Amino acid sequence: MMTNNKTFDPSEKPRFSDLLASPDVRARWEKVRKYFFLRESTYDMSNRCNIRCDGCYYFEGDKQFAVENLSPEDWRALMQAEKARGITYVVLAGAEPSLAPELLEVCYSEMPLGSIATNGFKKIPESVGYKIHISVWGNDETSFQTRKAKNLLKKQIENYKDDPRAVFVYTFTRDNIDEVNEVAADLTAHGCKLTFNMFSSPVGYAGPLRHDSESLLRARQAMITLLNQYPEQVLFSAYNAVAHTGEKGLHDLFGCSYPRCNASQDIGLGRSFRQYRTDLNWDRSVACCVPDTDCDDCRHYAAGSAVVTARLYRHVNSHAAFQSWLDYVDTYLAVWVMGYEKGKNLCTEIISPPGAAVSKA
Repeated sequence: MMTNNKTFDPSEKPRFSDLLASPDVRARWEKVRKYFFLRESTYDMSNRCNIRCDGCYYFEGDKQFAVENLSPEDWRALMQAEKARGITYVVLAGAEPSLAPELLEVCYSEMPLGSIATNGFKKIPESVGYKIHISVWGNDETSFQTRKAKNLLKKQIENYKDDPRAVFVYTFTRDNIDEVNEVAADLTAHGCKLTFNMFSSPVGYAGPLRHDSESLLRARQAMITLLNQYPEQVLFSAYNAVAHTGEKGLHDLFGCSYPRCNASQDIGLGRSFRQYRTDLNWDRSVACCVPDTDCDDCRHYAAGSAVVTARLYRHVNSHAAFQSWLDYVDTYLAVWVMGYEKGKNLCTEIISPPGAAVSKA
């Protein structure tokens, strides 16, 4: 694929109506704009976990020491208060949310749009109708080395292979890039949907999972190869690959909207987003979608779901940029929203994020 490094001439900027001239592009715009009402916050459901992973975000910082509030009544009151202040979408995480199934039920009954981040070792009851993101860090041998869990991928597939809620999230580390072909073949053979994430170092982490220039490029190439190989089951786009595998992280490329990096409380995530700990308290100064991540190294798929999608105005200078942004938003919604089906990507060209250079893939 060719890299588009054309210098932008402001006089060439298309009108928005020109960007929507193609029926396929207009249809995609109308499809995604219906979900602009989504307003997220995140919630740690449990400070316990049934496995322990190298480079775990949860067991960094102070949040791991918060006392668990296991009262369904208190969680119901929190969800009702969140709805009252305009939250429409919940991300349930923590150490391991599947260990608090009763609380998941309460959240779903009050706020029916959301997702759960889980290691997949224990199946979440089917009555909880959220998207379920199952973290995959390699094949079973690697999972045992980095997560201390035997036959984890096999167990994850057994639990979720026929579950329409499930999206398997393959996290690329520096060491597991070559394994993704084997894992993707196994997942797709069982009819599973998958998407990709990049390991983003916790604060102070200097271990072997952290990416370097070579691994970033190799991960990008692997993502695009698998996207082309399994277009029906890989929920991704060329622009997703570009945005998450650059030399610069998401904050440097796009500017992070989460309160931890964004002092403004006027609009958007700066005003609405909160990250609740297991004691139902939150701290604005550290609030982001994956707390205790090294911001300079953040390429996390969850961060991009808000950071990149919020930058429409930066992607209207060309047809390729706008279509790439639509592909990104379409991917994000397919990964995060129950019932939303991903369409065919509009742009297969590798473009530079507006204002940044991108290396060839």
